[in-house]
Amino acid sequence: MNRKALSPRQLEVMEILWNAEKGMTASEIVNASKGLQINTVQASLRSLISKKYIEVGQIVYSGTVLSRSYIPMVTREEYLKFSCQKLTELSSSSLVMASFIGNAENTDVLDELEAMIQKRKRELEEGE
Repeated sequence: MNRKALSPRQLEVMEILWNAEKGMTASEIVNASKGLQINTVQASLRSLISKKYIEVGQIVYSGTVLSRSYIPMVTREEYLKFSCQKLTELSSSSLVMASFIGNAENTDVLDELEAMIQKRKRELEEGE
């Protein structure tokens, strides 16, 4: 499916939903972040629904009012894969990787990247 990029606010809402163990209402999302306002969250939710990143999970009581709860339709990993694909469309893959490596803040990240590269090399060699 062809995805559209997310704004920083939409991504913030998605992060909250990805970290949640169950669907969340707009007011629960606002309460989960100090920087979000209800109008911003509601606008972000509408946009995320139209982009097919989230869906209405259930209708639940929020206090005495019925509210929609929202759940992600896209995993964090799927979004990261999409984002990396978009980056490589704008620039070469090696430039993107060089940026990741250059911005690594500890050797654990570099070790993890190195292990992934070695694994992928083995997969490619076995496929030949």
